Amino acid sequence: MSTRTPRGDTRARILDVALELFAEQGYEKTSLREIADRLGVTKAALYYHFKTKDDIVRGIVESAAAPLDEVIAWGEGRPWSPEMRDEVVRRFAERMAERVRLLRFFHENQPAVRELNAGALFKQRMISMIRLIEGPERTFQDRVRAAMSLFAINAGLFLLQEDPEEPDSGDAAERQAAALEVALEIARLIRPGTGGAGGGGTGGAEADGDAGTA
Repeated sequence: MSTRTPRGDTRARILDVALELFAEQGYEKTSLREIADRLGVTKAALYYHFKTKDDIVRGIVESAAAPLDEVIAWGEGRPWSPEMRDEVVRRFAERMAERVRLLRFFHENQPAVRELNAGALFKQRMISMIRLIEGPERTFQDRVRAAMSLFAINAGLFLLQEDPEEPDSGDAAERQAAALEVALEIARLIRPGTGGAGGGGTGGAEADGDAGTA
């Protein structure tokens, strides 16, 4: 019986270890040699799967963003409604809760990521998510609200837990629940056909407060 590691498993290990190193010491400061050493393989073996660090980042983004593609496909197959909007936010929150290391990588390596094609690919997915949430007859304010609802998820999952001034921000599940609550409050201010929340403040949130899951 062969004891060789399947190619798919090796590729997944490379992406996992590379993301770990990128998060620890930064994209620019991490070499292919260090990734190979952490894996316990030769540099030639690493080259078999990825020729450059850019290729590795692309693989990380494609792997981590696949669940987002599922959410996008789910939303694009349905007409917009408050229920659909809320469910998109919920599904985004669930997927990102499993990818905090990816959030950390993007946050701590922004200058490098901006120069990489993989960063543009992830940005395009986020734009697609915003379009699903903002709905028809959107205003610019609605687009900002849609973007901020997604940012609320990321902030709650990653940024706040890194803040030493907030030691009582709760465990991961509590942060996830709090972030989702805030994200939905923001998203529910989007009311197509009414010009957004207008001067009514929280009226949109109250109107959609009982929106259920599609």
